[in-house]
Amino acid sequence: MMIMPADPAFRRLWFANLAANGAEQLALAAIPLMAALALGATPEQMGGLTAFQTLPYLLLSLVAGIWADRFPRHWLMAGSEAVRAILLLWLPLLALSGWLGLAGLAVVGFALSAATVLFNVAAQAYLPALVGREGLAHANARLEFARAAAVFLGPGLAGIVAGWTSPMAALAISGVTSALAAWLLSAPMMRRDIPQAQSRLPLRQVLAEGFALVWRHALLRAIAGCAMAWNFSWFVLMAVLVLFAANDLGLSPAQIGFALGAQGLGMLLAALCVPFIHARLRLGTMILLGPAMSVVAALCVGSTTALQDMPAFAMLCAGFFLFGFGPMLWTIGQTSLRQAIVPARLIGRVSAIQQVATLGMRPVGALVGGWVGGQYGLTAAIWLAVAGYGVQLAIILLSPMPHLSELPEAMAEEAV
Repeated sequence: MMIMPADPAFRRLWFANLAANGAEQLALAAIPLMAALALGATPEQMGGLTAFQTLPYLLLSLVAGIWADRFPRHWLMAGSEAVRAILLLWLPLLALSGWLGLAGLAVVGFALSAATVLFNVAAQAYLPALVGREGLAHANARLEFARAAAVFLGPGLAGIVAGWTSPMAALAISGVTSALAAWLLSAPMMRRDIPQAQSRLPLRQVLAEGFALVWRHALLRAIAGCAMAWNFSWFVLMAVLVLFAANDLGLSPAQIGFALGAQGLGMLLAALCVPFIHARLRLGTMILLGPAMSVVAALCVGSTTALQDMPAFAMLCAGFFLFGFGPMLWTIGQTSLRQAIVPARLIGRVSAIQQVATLGMRPVGALVGGWVGGQYGLTAAIWLAVAGYGVQLAIILLSPMPHLSELPEAMAEEAV
């Protein structure tokens, strides 16, 4: 059973994290369903929509990192969720009025992702203010458990709601959930993270300091490279998966939502198992399990190109379960590692750089996946993703990560 610390601020953060991630997962599942089922999007259009939705991770993460090092992080999180709530409640109104097309859906998706970028960067920088260095792994496991619950329930709920009514209803539910997260984070007790005053250096110098740290540190560099390859491959896959599952495999929206939700089940179980795994495996081994299990997961999904009916559905569910379990161990391990070794005044920027390096690959992968799917077929795009997962495993195997036994000492300020 996942027990939370007694600190009321951490409990409030946990519930806000659950609400925010639930809102995000509902929207991520509902928007492509709306595009595919209501607006008749082609593979190229689906790839373009996904790419546009993810551009903020590439364009805005560094700015979010600077803000997270300068402004109260709980207010940044609360504000971003308030914006998401307004957008998510506005989108169904646009659809009902008949004013919503693919271009409008892409613009709103871009704005939703921009709010998510700010929330994610601020949240990673906020946690060390609540827990000590030795408590980071367990605190991250608890927060990731909440995210896993959202990933598990969100796509399935979106698929069920879309099947019963329409994707617009799922977006409305998502808006209400974001509003709840904003309210939880705006409480006075969350004021634990006021950053120390810093000299306002030129933007180039501020960013260069963070990039230099990531590039010089072998572990941070390996984390960034591995995650870049993982995210590129993931979005190659996600750009075509809904079309492939619906058209080639003949799955219903509810089945597609269930298969995607299997990822959340894997994440839930992994988050529950982290204390057991962390106590028995070297830290580097636990982190390595994420890339290794992702390769197996990709092969499971790739096998569906030669299967039909229930065997294909079962393999799709198995693949997404493994995409949840292994990467959850990776996320908890490498996030705790970064939070433990990076100086407090740089943690926002380093988190943002990591987000740019990883999630910034989303639009690239989505565009490539949509193009390959349109030009060479959906099967070719899926196997391109499988090859990409082999690359991300190779990157981490060639780094010092497999030899890491425990959290290294924090970096000294003068070494930065």
